[in-house]
Amino acid sequence: MDREDRLKRLRFRAWHRGTREADYMMGGFFDRLHQGWDDVSLDWFEGLLGQEDPDILGWVLGTIPVPPEWRGPMMERMQRIDYVDIPR
Repeated sequence: MDREDRLKRLRFRAWHRGTREADYMMGGFFDRLHQGWDDVSLDWFEGLLGQEDPDILGWVLGTIPVPPEWRGPMMERMQRIDYVDIPR
């Protein structure tokens, strides 16, 4: 799959999580930041999309510890939560 197709697929998956909160968090994170991601970052995000929404929300909000495999610069960036735009 070429990069453009992969990005389209990841964007769709990020915005169709099943809950509005997860959609805004994952979709907003992707939309705001994916332009600067290399293949390793895309792999990390794609793997994260396979995790359960309550776990991801807990890791990002700091209510549950982040497992070692998800720690690092991408999770630290995600935990800033400054990328969530909630339409009014």
